[in-house]
Amino acid sequence: MPMSFPLYALPEEHQMLRETVRALADEKIAPRAAEADETGEFPWDVYKALVAADLQAIHVPEEYGGAGGDALAAVIVIEEVARACASSSLIPAVNKLGTVPLLLSASEELKQRYLAPVARGEAMFSYALSEAEAGSDAASMKTRAVADGDHYVLNGAKMWITNAGVSEYYTVMAVTEPGAGARGISAFVVEKSDEGVSFGPKEKKLGIKGSPTRQVILEDVRIPASRMIGAPGTGFKTALATLDHTRVTIAAQALGIAQGALDYAIGYVKERKQFGKAIADFQGVQFMLADMAMKLEAARQLTYAAAAKSELAMHGEPQADLTFFSSAAKCAASDAAMEITTDAVQLLGGYGYTSDYPVERMMRDAKITQIYEGTNQIQRMVMARQLLK
Repeated sequence: MPMSFPLYALPEEHQMLRETVRALADEKIAPRAAEADETGEFPWDVYKALVAADLQAIHVPEEYGGAGGDALAAVIVIEEVARACASSSLIPAVNKLGTVPLLLSASEELKQRYLAPVARGEAMFSYALSEAEAGSDAASMKTRAVADGDHYVLNGAKMWITNAGVSEYYTVMAVTEPGAGARGISAFVVEKSDEGVSFGPKEKKLGIKGSPTRQVILEDVRIPASRMIGAPGTGFKTALATLDHTRVTIAAQALGIAQGALDYAIGYVKERKQFGKAIADFQGVQFMLADMAMKLEAARQLTYAAAAKSELAMHGEPQADLTFFSSAAKCAASDAAMEITTDAVQLLGGYGYTSDYPVERMMRDAKITQIYEGTNQIQRMVMARQLLK
């Protein structure tokens, strides 16, 4: 019986995109990964290479000067960059995180003003939701935005902000109506150059060291009211809707890290000899590799399905199960990445525990994917709520 539907596979243009990004990552990004990790310096040369290839923010629509890549294209870019360097993969990932609130809710004027520089590679865009006492419970934030004529004055401090200090623009959530809970939170665009904006010291982290994580400190930051994203009081709703789309990009990062570790481990066990033969010949090692690859491919299929739903939702086709799929993808992929990278270290034995080999860096990098954009414990709560609706 002939098939009446195309084989379940990536479209040709996505396969070609993967080949392009992988070639760039192998040539320009992988050689810099260990140094970025060791020095903790943002890899500006990698950023320039991504910009030259129009890969730093592939998701920005064409009407704002972007490449107009769909959600699956963004996943593939992030995945392939993360395979080489997790820190560098946060360039396209955080550019998407910072700009999705605008794509979902901003005025046309704001979109034109702020998306175009990101698409041209002239600016990066970060996302500022969390605070020291408002992580998983983000709605309890204390940052305030007080109306003053046709301006707002912002005061507060945002915590754990990825690429803080290197990004020019920030989506900032702040309380505009105290006492109203989540309905009293609004979203704004804040510029690095705004008077009163400063940054805390770089956090000393376990992994993703080439991507700075800092506080964004707001002291009497006066910005035009026109920089509000959407209507007053809709900021938290926008924040949650954003995460439905961008949890998928964290899943992609986790996939890439895991793939890099698996690829390296496979190459190693083929070459490493013990007891007179390659350790790849031992069944115990083969079973480990099989389990690693199985977990990775299962997470990849879930992530790509979530990306497809994200794309449909972004274009006005509501997906009732997007929240479930994006949480499931992020949770499954990050759990798999932690397991796979840990097993990769095990397969390399003592060598795996040293920084002379990349798998220990990959294991350290993988851990954060279980934590940011909602811990995996929160993801399980989100999934359960969706199931029990």
